[in-house]
Amino acid sequence: MTEKKPEIIRDPQELQRRLTELRKQGKTIGLVPTMGALHYGHLSLVIAAKEESDISVVSIFVNPTQFAPNEDFDKYPRTLDDDVDLLSQIGVDFIFAPTPEKMYPRGFKSTVQVGGLSEVLEGSFRPTHFNGVTTVVLKLFNITGADFAYFGQKDYQQVAVVKKMVRDLNLPIEIISCPIIREEDGLALSSRNRYLSPTDRKNAIILSQSLQKAEKLIHSGERNAQTVRDEIRRMIETVPNAQIDYIAIVDPDSLIELENIAGNVVILLAVRIGSTRLIDNWIVRPK
Repeated sequence: MTEKKPEIIRDPQELQRRLTELRKQGKTIGLVPTMGALHYGHLSLVIAAKEESDISVVSIFVNPTQFAPNEDFDKYPRTLDDDVDLLSQIGVDFIFAPTPEKMYPRGFKSTVQVGGLSEVLEGSFRPTHFNGVTTVVLKLFNITGADFAYFGQKDYQQVAVVKKMVRDLNLPIEIISCPIIREEDGLALSSRNRYLSPTDRKNAIILSQSLQKAEKLIHSGERNAQTVRDEIRRMIETVPNAQIDYIAIVDPDSLIELENIAGNVVILLAVRIGSTRLIDNWIVRPK
């Protein structure tokens, strides 16, 4: 990788102008939308964008519209200097780091709602969340004119919602989902992991352990989704201070919950370990 200081742009119109000129030169643009506090999970997306696009753009924006009033917007980690250092090591071309006032100017009232997929699972616990996500993501697509956008599989439902928005609105962009990056003990990388106390961090590996056990059950021939969910619940409930929001076994495309496992499925979890809410998922292909 080449050490190169990215150009930091804070004004949406300035970035739009610069990237329009590059597109006129025939350059392809790869976008990685982030909220900063970057870890290797993010960097794996950035590396993919660098390899597959002529121009790489990483947005760093803690988006207020996807947080409910009782969520962690104010304490969400903001580490722009560290993020710039990491992205310099990879050689990113542009960092887009706007202020909320630039993204949502006075009088802003427009939102994007993707019906169906955004109303279940995370949507049932965080009803305003995906409207905020899809609104800011569409703005980022329009500002950058990107050819490709890279998202992590850890936010499986988010990727599904964004892909549906792209299909429904005929947006000229390809959405690329990249695999979950995990710690050596299996914990999925997340900016929120830094909230975990040492004890909670140790306990948090129960998420990936329960997902792996579920995969083994399915591979051994178990086809009753409730039986698999019950085993995941049993394992998670052995951990002190674990509070389950949901355990779902769904169709990979529709996110409809399944009772019988006949083909590929996605198992999705949302669990609070102490005061930290973690999500994880596992794609299972029955043998």
